[in-house]
Amino acid sequence: MSFPEHPGTPQDSAQAHQGAGARHGNGMAIAALVLGILAVLLFWTVIGGVVLGLLALIFGIIGARRARGGRAPHRGMSIVAAVLGALGVIASVVIIAIGASILNSDEFKDFDDCVRHADSQSERDACADDFNEDVNN
Repeated sequence: MSFPEHPGTPQDSAQAHQGAGARHGNGMAIAALVLGILAVLLFWTVIGGVVLGLLALIFGIIGARRARGGRAPHRGMSIVAAVLGALGVIASVVIIAIGASILNSDEFKDFDDCVRHADSQSERDACADDFNEDVNN
């Protein structure tokens, strides 16, 4: 530190440059956190849940490894991002499995066949009513 009445020494300027350069950002942690939040918010879509979640998980792991090695800050942020990414992937996979289960069910196949052969809106409505009855029973 130098005062106006005292000129700065070379040691003072060296300490200032070391302090400014020693703190690196962790862009991976920030990117992972943004992707993790998006994955959790958009888990009901394949791209939102699976793709963004996997990217958040990968970036979070990379960011945490960098932070553990002392090369970057925000280890906690990286871990939270990886967890959010994993939750987004898990929720999206569950939604996809439920959707596939419904689409492969006998009730849905009967409904699809009924709708294909229906000629009017009233016949389609009857198909929907029959489908709801089959599902609820």
